Amino acid sequence: MNFIVNFLFSMFSTIAFSVITNIPRRAFLACGLTGAAGWMTFWVLQTYFHQNIGIANFMGALLIGLISILFSRTMHMPVIVFNVPSLVPLVPGGPAYMAVRHMMNQQFTESMEKVVTVLVTAGAIAIGFMFTNLIERALKRTRSNFQTK
Repeated sequence: MNFIVNFLFSMFSTIAFSVITNIPRRAFLACGLTGAAGWMTFWVLQTYFHQNIGIANFMGALLIGLISILFSRTMHMPVIVFNVPSLVPLVPGGPAYMAVRHMMNQQFTESMEKVVTVLVTAGAIAIGFMFTNLIERALKRTRSNFQTK
């Protein structure tokens, strides 16, 4: 039951953000599925495999990037249409809020712990997208090398 609830809420939050950011309607379901896949990767790695938050976010962002490329090719739309809304479930809004809250209450140790969590999460997401970009370029080079021969 927990699995289904996580999947549905991550999918609906991604679709809701797609509406807010004026994504074309025909991409709503694809965005929702991409965001849900990224969140479920993160959630399963954290819950069942007890992975570090950085590794879980990296794998979630990597999967979001790869699925976004797939949907962009099949639906003939830019990759960013699928990337941006799909990241919403992974964004560390809660820890960022708690970091500021602890800072305002002069609880500096707790604040720095949350800041580190935010930085690790943001860095893992950025590195995940960087790896996706590298994979896409490598596949394009490989495909172009086979076509020229």
